Amino acid sequence: MMSGPAQLPLGVGLRDDATFANFMAGGNQTLVDQLVRQPTPTGEQFLYLWGAPESGKSHLLQAACHEASQQGISTLYLPLSDIGHFPPLMLEDIEHLELIAIDDLDTVIGRKRWEEGLFHCFNRLRDAGRRLIIAAEKPPRQLPVKLADLGSRLSWGTTFHLKPLNDDERLEALKLRARSRGMMLPDEVGRYLCHRGPRQLTTLFDTLARLDEASLSAQRKLTIPFVKQALGW
Repeated sequence: MMSGPAQLPLGVGLRDDATFANFMAGGNQTLVDQLVRQPTPTGEQFLYLWGAPESGKSHLLQAACHEASQQGISTLYLPLSDIGHFPPLMLEDIEHLELIAIDDLDTVIGRKRWEEGLFHCFNRLRDAGRRLIIAAEKPPRQLPVKLADLGSRLSWGTTFHLKPLNDDERLEALKLRARSRGMMLPDEVGRYLCHRGPRQLTTLFDTLARLDEASLSAQRKLTIPFVKQALGW
């Protein structure tokens, strides 16, 4: 049996920085606790999480796969926004894996072959006692599912709404990401970045990575004047 994240022929992998330790939970700590516990005998078999773009869904699904892999549990991460244009052949015979994480479900809903493939896949996973996590932008009952039986399957388990971070939590998320990179991010610089920088957290993290490279190259500490100079603000 595989002990690490399964590698698809399509080259889909997990981001190294998508871990629970690198995630600012904010009001979503109960969900994080459920994801950590899911592979254990007391965990839920099926979790469904939904939220707006940039709310951290993909991060959490990949973090769950990383966490399970470290426990010797075989996993598979399927980001349907990247691979949904293929036929759903990758859903076949995946019930031999112990944890399946299906991301971006919205992108294939309404397509007959994919809905049928997902329906049969869910049945096989349930019968095999496997764990399943699904992420989408809408709750199950708001998805325009054409196959009624699939719609009922999506309501099997526990559903969580990912709550957005407030401004203080966004600052803490930025500081957490900076610490993971070994950066010293003063509060005033972090607040300036959150106020002046992009609203999307992933883009803000990319900006932080640019600053990390710039500060290392210039051998300069992060200050607001240096940030303005490095980013051309």
